[in-house]
Formats: sequence, C-alpha cells, structure tokens
Amino acid sequence: MASPWRPIFVHAVRTAIAAVISLLVARLFRLPEAYWAAISTLVITQSSLGATLKISWDRFIGTALGALVAAIIASYFAPSVLVYAVSIFILGLLCAAARSNRSAYRLGGVALTIVFLIPRTAPPWIVAFHRFAEVSIGIAVALLLTLAWPDTEETPAAKK
Repeated sequence: MASPWRPIFVHAVRTAIAAVISLLVARLFRLPEAYWAAISTLVITQSSLGATLKISWDRFIGTALGALVAAIIASYFAPSVLVYAVSIFILGLLCAAARSNRSAYRLGGVALTIVFLIPRTAPPWIVAFHRFAEVSIGIAVALLLTLAWPDTEETPAAKK
C-alpha cells in the first residue's frame, strides 16, 4: 500500500529541482534578476504536461508582449500613473489581437509593471530583454523537467 505522502513528496522534489536548475541556468547567463527564472518555474510547474504547456504559453506570450510594450513606452516616457494606465490598456488590446487569454494578459501586466515602474539604470530594452530571458529560462526548465520526469499521480495540492 502506497503512502498518501508519496505523490506530495515526489512533486515537491520535482518542483525544488526545477526551481534550482532555473536559477542556476539564469545565473550561468549572468542575468541580473535570476530569481525570476525560478519564480517562473514555480508559477508554471504543474502535475501534467497538458497543464504545464497551457500555462507556459500564457506566461511566454504575456511576458513577451508585456516586456515589449514596457520597453517601447519606457523609451519615450518617464513612469507615471497615466502612462502606466495607457500601457496596461494597450497591452490588453495587444493580447486580444494575439488571441491570448486573460491569463496571458495578467502575466503580461506583471512583466510590464516590473520593467516600466521599477527604477533601473540600464536602458529599457535591456531590462525588458533580461525579464523576457529570465522568464523564458524558467518556462523551458519547467517544460523539460515535466517531459523528463512527469508526475504519475495528481497531488492533493494540484487538485485545488
């Protein structure tokens, strides 16, 4: 008889390994905020490949669009509430035009907010690229680990 804790233990080990690999890969590329790779892995790591693919695409397209809008807007305008509001609105229209869902829009809004509102010394395009690269590494590691080591049972935490 299998322990009810076994699937929880295995899922926790898989998730921890994926997060650490993401962090190390981002550090290898000397990305300034490598922790975003680990955060992205944690956000998208799911128990099934299908769920992971879905949320990975949402995170990828949202981050790409959010970082792009932020880089363009930040190149011409200083951060302000009005410019931020218009940027978020534009992002919503772009997400709709890309036929992405609200999850992609939400995640894109996070990327836009981080790139546009947090004071930086680097040019906006560099900040946006770093954000996109960090998230992309997290997505890639989560997908590769899910393919290489899929969950065999759904954990109680994944059912919620």
